[in-house]
Amino acid sequence: MTTQISAEVVKEYLLALQSSICKGLESQEPSERFKHDAWQRAEGGGGESRVMTNGQVFEQAGVNFSYVMGETLPPSATAARPELTGRRYEAMGVSLVIHPNNPYVPTSHANVRFFIAYKEDEEPIWWFGGGFDLTPYYGNEDDCKHWHQTAKNLCEPFGEDKYSKYKKWCDEYFYLKHRDEARGIGGLFFDDLNEDGFEQSFAFMKSVGDGFIEAYLPIVKARKDTDYGERQRQFQLYRRGRYVEFNLVYDRGTHFGLQSGGRTESILMSMPPLVRWEYCYAPEENTEEANLYSHYLPVRDWI
Repeated sequence: MTTQISAEVVKEYLLALQSSICKGLESQEPSERFKHDAWQRAEGGGGESRVMTNGQVFEQAGVNFSYVMGETLPPSATAARPELTGRRYEAMGVSLVIHPNNPYVPTSHANVRFFIAYKEDEEPIWWFGGGFDLTPYYGNEDDCKHWHQTAKNLCEPFGEDKYSKYKKWCDEYFYLKHRDEARGIGGLFFDDLNEDGFEQSFAFMKSVGDGFIEAYLPIVKARKDTDYGERQRQFQLYRRGRYVEFNLVYDRGTHFGLQSGGRTESILMSMPPLVRWEYCYAPEENTEEANLYSHYLPVRDWI
């Protein structure tokens, strides 16, 4: 099977993954459903954004599929890999961000993607990337352990080092350097995956993609009916500001989408619908809010 033929297989999987994740999230909503919004890109390719807003559980959830192509990779893709400069490319992936209503339900993000870069008379360069991470507002030990145990379980068939390697990468990637603070409790992050060959690399990406709902839905079910008040809501909105800061300042996917002329509405659907900033905020000592900073955000082993 050539890489070109395999690209179609990856595309088929990604489309099915988008549908299965949307179905899983909709299972928690009594009536609200995802709205489908197909789009085309002038330079080549397109995609479909699926966004659900104002649900009883999810204030906003977006699950995007994109398949784009071009003659030159943008700077965000070639900065660390100069050998890709001047190659035409195809890029496809599913990316999702979920912002729940209840502050006791964490925000979550997941992404799986496949790139191919071509040059005449040379073999294509291809790789997989992706991962998922969890951003709680009010930490819960059981949730964190379940999240990381699920991540570890899906990694184990691919090698004993995979979980520790990709957990560490996630901890380092989802870090706000200007705040000296983690975005959340991490998960998995991998990129440039091709050393195991196409079939094994594709299988790992599928394991991550399929593992997201298994990791996230039990947390949603356990926390969605937790009582909360205005204090918790205001803290959730404040902490969402960190999410915005990371996505606009550091996130490679956001940069790649904007630099490659992607659809802005789809790229920025990751932004929360409501958010606030507060000058020099610090949580009161011995509160749940302070516990997030002292116990949950510092990097640690959860299992």
